[in-house]
Amino acid sequence: MSAVNTILVVDDDPSIVDLLRDFLENENFRVITACDSAQAWAVFEQSTIHCMILDIMMPGQNGFELCRRIRSKSNVPILFLSARSDDVDKIRGLTLGGDDYIVKTASPGEIVARVKAVLRRSASQQQMEERILDYGRIKINLSTREVVVEGKNVVLTPKEYELLRLFAEHPRHVFSYEQLLAKFWDGVGDKHTIRVHLSRLREKIESDPNHPQHLVNVWGVGYRFEGIK
Repeated sequence: MSAVNTILVVDDDPSIVDLLRDFLENENFRVITACDSAQAWAVFEQSTIHCMILDIMMPGQNGFELCRRIRSKSNVPILFLSARSDDVDKIRGLTLGGDDYIVKTASPGEIVARVKAVLRRSASQQQMEERILDYGRIKINLSTREVVVEGKNVVLTPKEYELLRLFAEHPRHVFSYEQLLAKFWDGVGDKHTIRVHLSRLREKIESDPNHPQHLVNVWGVGYRFEGIK
């Protein structure tokens, strides 16, 4: 596993970077380093990264902001590395899409073990998701997160993609407004929030958004997905 995986270590402390590089390379990982978010983003766009170890407090854009930016494009595993052990930072990091949160007092050996564990989970998830939901004019590749409508790639926001995936994986299942708010907005919002997002999604996947054939209203309850595979 480790011989073909590239780890991006992002930290402004050279001593930590050097230490992690030594331990990771000893386990046959390829290691790329960056000292801030700008440099890390440039590396991310130019290289195939299999896992990131990401410091939170850095000059310029912090690790949380970089994580949010990366999650708009990729599901690469991200392990936050922080000098702070309080639950507030940990909860925030995991909520933003981090896969793990490690305090800097952890030994390098433990950090390497965490990297291996998250890569195993990622590989397993990818194997499970290497399938396509085919509804004729709409096709959803779950491994690449690509959506094709009538033979053309459609660009969806992360929220739009997750909404479409939920509906497409449960055809004809009715999802209430309350269920959708709880799952995608942590219960914060109202029916208008959902209507706005589904309206935008319909504009991208429906032949006639004013008369939807796939994402249909269930009056007074919520929505369901119609489609024949």
